[in-house]
Amino acid sequence: MNATASFLSGGRLHLRHGPIDCLVRAWGEPREVAAAYSQAEAAFPAILPALCQELRRLRAPLPSMPPAGPIAQRMHGACMPYADRFITPMAAVAGAVADHLLAALCTGRRLNRAFVNNGGDIAFHLAPGRSLRCGLVADLGAPALDGVFRLEAAFPARGIATSGRACKGRGGRSFSLGVADAVTVLAADAARADAAATMIANAVDLPGHAAIIRRPARTIDPDSDLGERMVTLDVGILSRDEIDAALDSGLARAEAARAVRLIDGAVLALRGRMRCVGLGELLLQEPS
Repeated sequence: MNATASFLSGGRLHLRHGPIDCLVRAWGEPREVAAAYSQAEAAFPAILPALCQELRRLRAPLPSMPPAGPIAQRMHGACMPYADRFITPMAAVAGAVADHLLAALCTGRRLNRAFVNNGGDIAFHLAPGRSLRCGLVADLGAPALDGVFRLEAAFPARGIATSGRACKGRGGRSFSLGVADAVTVLAADAARADAAATMIANAVDLPGHAAIIRRPARTIDPDSDLGERMVTLDVGILSRDEIDAALDSGLARAEAARAVRLIDGAVLALRGRMRCVGLGELLLQEPS
């Protein structure tokens, strides 16, 4: 399949190549926006072939030697802080692609606002004094607008990513070792948000619980970088105390990441209950 580019309603640029599916939007003077879109479109076709060339290394557990390509290096760098636990650079692939395209979009351009949304992992640009609104989905299996972030230029984050249980029938592109319906993270860039969301979502867990159905990742997807690790397929009935225990486990991981400035904030959700850390007034409304 060749890379394709098309324009959608609302002035959005749609870029697609194999598993990469990005929506791009920029605001500013028309000439600047048009030039920015041309830059992003020109950079896009080389992304997937470059990643495929290093796929074996990117699927290998960290720590490992850094890869060669710029996107692969973003992935590796975003995931290395978590190398004391199991993680591969693939945990940051969607965010790293979004970061790379945003850089191509904005280089040399004067834009008020811009974003690249790669399957829900988003890199964004804000000129001083500008802001964006971003919806919060608290359950990846039943997508709905459960809250709204107001992303301000003064806030340091420039990336937002969501992870959680995802398999065939839940609309996701990756697996989770935990039971979170969704974990949304804000960080300095989308690659770092992507890696952190993966690790925090893995920590929202109840190991050994009889109501949680798990299977080896490779039996579902032979190419999964998770290999024989048990991924969550379904979660049965949980008590309120069990839900809170799982969320508290993930919250501890999120607070530890924020303490060393790996993330700026996170929202963790499971069965209609949630935990929030570090977001202050950015989250304008929360799930009831």
